[in-house]
Amino acid sequence: MPLLRLISSFLLFTSVFLVGCEPHQNSHDASISEATLLTMPANMRDLLARNTVPIHTTLNTDAVSKIPQDYHFVQDGYFTVAIIAGNSPPITTLALDNKTPIGIEVDIARLIADSLGLKLKLIPTSWEDWPLGIDSGKYDAALINISVSKARKARFDFVTYRKDSLGLFVAKDSPIQEIKTAKDVAGQRVIVGAGTNQEKILLEWIDENERLGRAKTTPVYFEDKAMAILALEAGRADVYFVPNPSGTWRMENGANIKRVGYLNGGWPKTADIAVTLKKGTGLTSAIQSAVDGNIKNGNIQQALGRWGLANESLEHSEINPVGFGE
Repeated sequence: MPLLRLISSFLLFTSVFLVGCEPHQNSHDASISEATLLTMPANMRDLLARNTVPIHTTLNTDAVSKIPQDYHFVQDGYFTVAIIAGNSPPITTLALDNKTPIGIEVDIARLIADSLGLKLKLIPTSWEDWPLGIDSGKYDAALINISVSKARKARFDFVTYRKDSLGLFVAKDSPIQEIKTAKDVAGQRVIVGAGTNQEKILLEWIDENERLGRAKTTPVYFEDKAMAILALEAGRADVYFVPNPSGTWRMENGANIKRVGYLNGGWPKTADIAVTLKKGTGLTSAIQSAVDGNIKNGNIQQALGRWGLANESLEHSEINPVGFGE
């Protein structure tokens, strides 16, 4: 049985503040069920076991020297990081012990902590709670697939560590071979999440197609990603427009789908995923140095690669770059 049918449902959030980020699972169902563990395909169990092994790096003295003398970490000697609670592979999920958080965000957080000479403390949290947690000083940073945006930069500081990317997926037997522009979805039924950046892009494409007299494009909404995949496989929709990590994970782990399009999440401009920090703490330069050091030594590429996200690697990290809405 494909893993995607065993993963818990995800909630979709429609707030403008959430545009550009992948909706996440309700934190009330954070563990993997025993039935899921028992029926999980052997190749998936092997992958999770391999990816549970930490990727460590050495102390980055340049990064340490950039930590402001008056900055006090939430817990002395620890880099305290908020991650999403629950099962959202490959962003964050649980190891086979059903309690150890693993995923690309955990790997990146650990590399930053190692670089700063700190131990890593993870705090699973719900998506809606991370802004208040940052503001209140509950944790030093949040790594929850957060994209840089104009609105968020007014409230937080950002240090980028991977590309924000969107994927367009179809059933493996679909005649659709490539999607790049609005005309490529003319006449198609496209699954999107309400309030997401991919919905915003699709609505712009729909307007363009209507203006130019092309065939009607129909948005299709599902709250449950597993049901969305099933609808695509069954021919009840033609295209699934979703954050690339989520779609790629399902494509490589049981779903009968293929990727036919790939866009930057900030289309038509560029936007990236970033470490999110309380504004004005002065910690951005230290985090940037830590990220750049791990790009240079290949550790971030290794982490991205083992979760199927090698194409989301950055050449270098940026502090508060241009994002959504700019």
